[in-house]
Amino acid sequence: MRNIVFILFFIGFVSFAQEEEKEREKALDASKNLTWEGNKALSEDNFIDAEVDYRKAIAKSDENSAAPYNLANAYYKKETYSEAFGRYKQAGELATDKADKHLAYHNMGNVFMKSKEYQKAVEAYKEALRNDPTDEETRYNLALAKKMLEKEQEQNDQNQDNKDQEDKNDQKDENEDKKDGDNKEENEDQNEDKKDEGDKGDEGDKNEEQKDENKEGEGDEKEEQKKQPDQGDQDKPQEQPQQPRPNQLSKQQVQNLLEAMQNEEKKVQEKIDAQKVKGVKVKNEKDW
Repeated sequence: MRNIVFILFFIGFVSFAQEEEKEREKALDASKNLTWEGNKALSEDNFIDAEVDYRKAIAKSDENSAAPYNLANAYYKKETYSEAFGRYKQAGELATDKADKHLAYHNMGNVFMKSKEYQKAVEAYKEALRNDPTDEETRYNLALAKKMLEKEQEQNDQNQDNKDQEDKNDQKDENEDKKDGDNKEENEDQNEDKKDEGDKGDEGDKNEEQKDENKEGEGDEKEEQKKQPDQGDQDKPQEQPQQPRPNQLSKQQVQNLLEAMQNEEKKVQEKIDAQKVKGVKVKNEKDW
């Protein structure tokens, strides 16, 4: 009884495996057909339809490495290198044949060369040669990638040297500017010190002049003291200049008054003469 059960289970398992295999082959065939449709659309410059067919083919089966590889080639021609790299990488991982792997990694190296990622290009070409050491084109591309990488490193070293030299020059200029600033401050301090010394010298000259003036003043004072009368003479009353009296007329005023009086007398005399009055003329005199 047990043997019968085992045989039935085995027959069932084999049938299931066969059915699964058939489904897998069916999906692979559908994927290949879609890939062919994509190739046809691409040959007719219909990129959009080709991209759709390739994507359907990739979704149908993960055993068809031709679909992502051909889609990557389409992206590469469109210069969409980031998308191309992703599909080449997918094709290389799906491929079970060394020839297919070689093609995928060779073209991955080409993508890296386009994007100037020379170190990654070197690694991709090396992987391609591991799967096909006889491909001279891959070997040539590998040598070219190494040469470009070497030039890039030399350029980077030169740029670094230039940057270091610029930094040194900047540091030198900064030090010179700082030195000039220090010298300028030192000169300003020296000039300030000289100015202070000059001010002190001027102050000293002023003090000397002040001393001379004081000496001269002392000499004048002594002369004045010599001219001063003795203390005994100071006790004597000093003669004061005669001051005019408050009511006293000046000499000119007196002269004018006399002339006016004479004119008045002359008029009176003329009036008397006009009246023919006889008599002795009297001379008026007046004390002032």
